[in-house]
Amino acid sequence: MAVRRVTTQTLQQMKASRTPIAMLTAYDYTLARHIDAAGVDVILVGDSASNVMAGHETTLPITLDHMIYHASCVVRAVKRALVIVDLPFGSYQGNSKLALHSAIRVMKETGAHAVKIEGGHAGVQAAERILEAGIPVMGHLGLTPQSIYRFGTYKVRAREAEEADRLREDAKLLENTGCFSIVFEKIPAALAEEVTGFLKIPTIGIGAGAACDGQVLVTHDALGLTTDFSPRFVRRYAALADTVTQAVQHYVGDVRARRFPSQKESY
Repeated sequence: MAVRRVTTQTLQQMKASRTPIAMLTAYDYTLARHIDAAGVDVILVGDSASNVMAGHETTLPITLDHMIYHASCVVRAVKRALVIVDLPFGSYQGNSKLALHSAIRVMKETGAHAVKIEGGHAGVQAAERILEAGIPVMGHLGLTPQSIYRFGTYKVRAREAEEADRLREDAKLLENTGCFSIVFEKIPAALAEEVTGFLKIPTIGIGAGAACDGQVLVTHDALGLTTDFSPRFVRRYAALADTVTQAVQHYVGDVRARRFPSQKESY
């Protein structure tokens, strides 16, 4: 049977019908294939690859070339989900021409379906330029990891009235600019519910409560592959770090004892 692709229009329809949107990250062919087959609606090739794939402390070091490589691997595996790619730090900020060039490279070289950028007012010129080229753009407000050194902390954003008002304005601005969706990261649940209510486009929450139109997690966190990162918003659906460690220990034991390979596993 032909698989019906999830599109930006699909997400709009899901918001209208109040069907929650399930979104996860992926960075390689094998994991993306399993995630897609399991029924996830959106796969984000996140700049979180900088952390979980490359071991960096922040998302800032990852480059556009790195993101294109990871996205290309993911797209080759996916048959159903909408694939969105983060534009990494330094590939779009403050220069709309550079932003367009970066987005075009992502779309042409990976086959992805959309890009994501962080920020409100500061990112509007980049978003407008990319959208003019016909490339769908997802926004990202609240805790924006590419600005972590400006924040100086990973604490919840928009608790204070001034910052909450700015988030409301930025969300509406991104919608009016033409973004098809917005990620809300680490903001109060009540604020996320309020803004989700007045926006016409879908919202995706991560640490933003249950009232968003959808939810996203970093897959390595959800599967328990990471063990040193445990914020409140992460729910671990498996403990694969333990499973992998035990499997490798078993393999090492079999090799040491010459139980592997067996006669059946030899030629």
